[in-house]
Amino acid sequence: MKIVRVTYTTKAEYSEQNQSNIKNVMSDLQKQTHPGMLYHVCINPDGKTFTHTAFFKSEEDEKILLGLPSFKTFQEKLKASGPETPPKQELLSFVGSSKNIF
Repeated sequence: MKIVRVTYTTKAEYSEQNQSNIKNVMSDLQKQTHPGMLYHVCINPDGKTFTHTAFFKSEEDEKILLGLPSFKTFQEKLKASGPETPPKQELLSFVGSSKNIF
């Protein structure tokens, strides 16, 4: 299992567009069946700091997300927006969950 957390802060005026782009990615993922992936995004109370957390059962599951056209668009637009704090990626280790993930 691979767990990736990415955190960044957008400019305040870009936050709504970023949320819309994320919702497009989630919509595309929900239309498909990917039992080896759990991906969620949360926003901090400041309204512009985002935390993405993705659980991948395998490398192939990660490639599905990275190859998704809406995800590529999301990444390109985020980069072009000039975030206040650029994305920081961290690899996490799994300890436990209240529900089975995979």
